[in-house]
Amino acid sequence: MKIFEPHAHMASRVTDDYERMALAGIVAICEPAFWQGQPRTSVGTFVDYFDLLLGFERYRASQYGIHHVCTIALNPKEANDGRVNQAVIEVLPRYLEKDGVVAVGEVGFDDQTATEEKFFRLQIELAARHELPLLVHLPHRDKVKGLERTLAIVREMKVPPERVLIDHNTEETVPQVVETGHYIGFSIYPDTKMTEERVGTIFERYGVERMIINSATDWGRSDPLKVPRTVMHLRARGFPGRRSRRSSGRTRSRSSRRRAGSMPRSSSSRSRSTAARGKGIRSSAADSAGR
Repeated sequence: MKIFEPHAHMASRVTDDYERMALAGIVAICEPAFWQGQPRTSVGTFVDYFDLLLGFERYRASQYGIHHVCTIALNPKEANDGRVNQAVIEVLPRYLEKDGVVAVGEVGFDDQTATEEKFFRLQIELAARHELPLLVHLPHRDKVKGLERTLAIVREMKVPPERVLIDHNTEETVPQVVETGHYIGFSIYPDTKMTEERVGTIFERYGVERMIINSATDWGRSDPLKVPRTVMHLRARGFPGRRSRRSSGRTRSRSSRRRAGSMPRSSSSRSRSTAARGKGIRSSAADSAGR
């Protein structure tokens, strides 16, 4: 079985985790840019982090035959920080043109402030300009309120539904998202997000069309093997292999078929892969689970 892990913060994990993921059948990983655990105080720290995602993390993954791609953005939490927010927006364009960047994200809301909305809108504009899809973070507090504002903004800015993945969904948000045509992400994360059992119940009710599961593994108590564990759980519940495969990534992009660990092309390149140009969320996925 070949699995695509669509949301894992591997910079916060040890190298042994790459080996464990490879042994479990994970052949590709998407690593979204995110908060590092404490506020960053200058734009240079973001530049160093983005370079890490595009360089050393790709190399670490390639040692175990895993293809590594990433999403780049000013995350919602640090969008509130006037020391860095505008400066990060100014450096983003050069990264959004790099090979290996498959979407703009994570973007969206954290505390749901006016400043967060301002920078969310700016990054939606950047995504459109660079022909990339959006990876949207739903807030951990007042999740339904954050979802409603997110959907209103995306609709107002006329983003095609198939170019938006809304992540960190729960039972309370799914009914609204399934009606939109957006992709629907579930983080199978101990204690604070979803469990295999809960997501299985959601799939039984709503089906698996446009549903995407991930581990969101990071420096917290989390498990980089949650995607293969969830696939096993879904099979035990009687989901046919065809259906559970669709929920963890469907098609392969040309970018994902290239040799893992190859160095990114320069930001001036205009002949990037279909995945990096974001021709819909599914084109950013690597081999489908069990393909």
